Amino acid sequence: MPRRTPRTALDRQRTPRRFPKFLGAASICALIAALLSPLTQAAAADSTTALAANDYCGGQCSDILPPGQNGNATLAQILLNQAFGIQPDHAEDQLGPYNNLASGAATLTDAKINDFFNDASFGVASDQVASSTAPGGRTDVTIVRDKKTGVPHITGTTRYGTEYGAGYAAAQDRLWLMDVFRHVGRGQLTSFAGGASSNQGLEQEFWRNAPYTEADLQNQIDNAIANNGARGQQALADANAYIDGINAYIDASDSGRYFPGEYVLTGHKDSITNAGTIDHFKITDLVALASVIGSLFGSGGGGEVNNAISLLAAQSKYGVTEGTKVWESFRERNDPEAVLTVHNGESFPYASKPDTAQGEALPDAGSVTQEPLVYDRTGSAATATATSASATAAATTLTSAKRGMSNALVVSGKYTASGHPIAVFGPQTGYFAPQLLMLQEIQGPGLSARGASFAGLSMYVELGRGQDYSWSATTSGQDIIDTYAVELCQDDYHYLYHGTCTAMDKVERTNSWKPTTADGTAAGSYRMQVYRTKYGPVEYRATVGGKKVAYTTLRSSYMHEADSIIGFQMLNDPDYVKSPQTFQSAVQHINYTFNWFYADSSHTAYYNSGDNPVRAAGVDAEFPVWAQAAYEWQNWDPTTNTASYTPPSAHPNSVDQDYYISWNNKQAKDYTTAPWGDGSVHRGNLLEDRVKKLVAAGGVTRSSLTKAMADAALADLRAEDVLPKLLKVINSSTVTDTTAAAAVTKLSDWVTAGAKRKETSAGSKAYANADAIRILDAWWPLLVKAEFQPGLGTDLYTAFSNNLPIDESPSAAHGPTGAHAGSSFQYGWWSYVDKDIRAVLGESVQGGLSQKYCGGGTLGACRDALISTLKTAAGLTAAQVYPGDDQCSAGDQWCADSIVQRTLGGIKHGKITWQNRPTYQQVVEYTSHR
Repeated sequence: MPRRTPRTALDRQRTPRRFPKFLGAASICALIAALLSPLTQAAAADSTTALAANDYCGGQCSDILPPGQNGNATLAQILLNQAFGIQPDHAEDQLGPYNNLASGAATLTDAKINDFFNDASFGVASDQVASSTAPGGRTDVTIVRDKKTGVPHITGTTRYGTEYGAGYAAAQDRLWLMDVFRHVGRGQLTSFAGGASSNQGLEQEFWRNAPYTEADLQNQIDNAIANNGARGQQALADANAYIDGINAYIDASDSGRYFPGEYVLTGHKDSITNAGTIDHFKITDLVALASVIGSLFGSGGGGEVNNAISLLAAQSKYGVTEGTKVWESFRERNDPEAVLTVHNGESFPYASKPDTAQGEALPDAGSVTQEPLVYDRTGSAATATATSASATAAATTLTSAKRGMSNALVVSGKYTASGHPIAVFGPQTGYFAPQLLMLQEIQGPGLSARGASFAGLSMYVELGRGQDYSWSATTSGQDIIDTYAVELCQDDYHYLYHGTCTAMDKVERTNSWKPTTADGTAAGSYRMQVYRTKYGPVEYRATVGGKKVAYTTLRSSYMHEADSIIGFQMLNDPDYVKSPQTFQSAVQHINYTFNWFYADSSHTAYYNSGDNPVRAAGVDAEFPVWAQAAYEWQNWDPTTNTASYTPPSAHPNSVDQDYYISWNNKQAKDYTTAPWGDGSVHRGNLLEDRVKKLVAAGGVTRSSLTKAMADAALADLRAEDVLPKLLKVINSSTVTDTTAAAAVTKLSDWVTAGAKRKETSAGSKAYANADAIRILDAWWPLLVKAEFQPGLGTDLYTAFSNNLPIDESPSAAHGPTGAHAGSSFQYGWWSYVDKDIRAVLGESVQGGLSQKYCGGGTLGACRDALISTLKTAAGLTAAQVYPGDDQCSAGDQWCADSIVQRTLGGIKHGKITWQNRPTYQQVVEYTSHR
């Protein structure tokens, strides 16, 4: 069956989804019989590990991470799963509880929280020990796994042994995934895992953003260690011990023949003779992995060329003055109606619009072309599918609308029933099998934490809890990427740097592949090529005032992905983090663009991290500027890509605010983020409205705050916050058309019922108010176009749509994981519609659009446009609205929305009902403090 779901990079990772027809049941059973003996490694005797004495959460810390802890499967286990659906132990035992919250939240109590979450207390009770392992035969570390979830609890008596155990446990749970992503980070996935067009797109997306050589990766390590004193040296020692543990597991699983079966299916190992190798990990692999994660979740900015194109389109239609005014109104840099994380009125100016812009290098109209990445395509690399995957990868890399995902709800103890702060928070990292994140507890000298880490980077817990505090993050998206116009000289591959004609640095990667059992894609090859300048990689070519230029992108974390290791080390150190202030100090060492949240038994805190460059006076961060000394970041050193950064006090931060919410919304007043869409309606409002109401009533509990999150997770943002105003316009006169009237009734009933996308009953796989949901899904893109295109004109409407997507419903393919990804409603035109409709109704609007668009600004004409498009939408069948894909048949509304654990390995899982919530999530309330 051909793949029909449009998907973006991570979603397209090709894995053993189908096997050749000759692998029927009989041959599968024969293979399984031959392979059963090495299925698992032997476990040591039960441990008598007791609950830890250094746990101050009082049994009130919980977490969840679907589908399950075990992300490795032998060939026999993969074949059993593919043929009969049998799951390896702990491969999906967290998927059911996670799914069940959608229907169970309404009756949730504190006593029932761990029906839907894991107990995240330190340690394992002796009667709950499933296994205890001394990795590599070492006497200074033990890995205990609990019976319920199989999470590794690593306890070491030496620092080296502790980190060795962390590496060993990571390989036990995620070796194949770690191997996949070290190849992604190097732009070598197709040669390793197969040439499916999805794999081509994945390696292209990340290598375009971080085209590093092996020397670049090593230099990152050297610089991070050299610049961080004793902590840098400790980080290096920890990383080396971690790698030793990974490699010890590789050797043990290879000789014992219980390594991941994907190595056989992709041709790296022979299932009969065991011939072949699994390459050992090295320290530069960790930087390659970090470059992928940092690019995907912690790299805000970019999009300056697209911004310039839409500005020029606005000025072409309206003239320079009015066109600029129109552009600014849609950009919403500092919308006064935007929901804020720091909501006490404190201002944190960053990337503000200058009074008079300096150094702008806007392209000549029609002159922009994207820099090619792929050359010399052969075989399957030259197909239309492959070239389409390349185009999608490029668009995803170059946009400022990076999918942040993740949310946080944190309430001060002043407003809780117990008097202790409560937090419900976590990252939305998509849904994969195995999951990108993995759980662990790590206890050793200078280390005491439990939580989630990205596979292959779990020498420290990255999101989780310490002895008496928990922390989490959401993607923030402030602008740390700038676009420079480098003037060309001599030819297209030389540029002026401070008046000297300088050669660009060409970096290449050649990949080739052939069919395997896992990936039957025909043989093919290509060469990736990036030209690098001191101002970053070349992304576009254009002319500016007739001069030929290359547009480059420079981000402050470029060549610095390894630096953040110090902040994570501090978060795991119980002797460092003891208060909100020391927590903020720790995350200041993380250069990824994240919002960080903290809770202990008495305090809450927030800090926005990232190396925010100090721009030259007059530089507007929204647009390309000339690559000249006058417009560079202050004190920028191109050799090290370092500069002056805004001080910690200038970053949005707070301690003990009444409550904090974050769903990738605007951080604070006057703090401009790179993506568009921080306006009057944002999915952050779904949390703000609920938490604000809880705080006003007081007596907040873990269950009531979890309910607020779960309720927002099922809400349709358009229906809750915009649809009532659309219906107000329509109902301004009696609706006489029977088709429109019936649709209005269904939509109104849905709003009255709460505007949720929720099953009629648990497991029904059918929505209540299904017709209303279908109508709105069909109506939204039609009404937006009818509302705005006549006034903006086709060119400007299209340009603005490239800056900010029109819609992001659950069934749409969007973000780093494509369709069936859960995360929804981050980007869309809901704020534009909201402000415009309110203006047409004559209601008060702060920070409104520069003019009225719906019906040319008249209520009657606006109503006619809405009714006309509503009738069209109501007439579309479910099969037309939900056309089906490789997961769902046409017309299956529930399935179109459903969450799929995208296979990155050989194990498959069933679909779960849609929820818009973190993938890894904590619910915490500490009872005491050290």
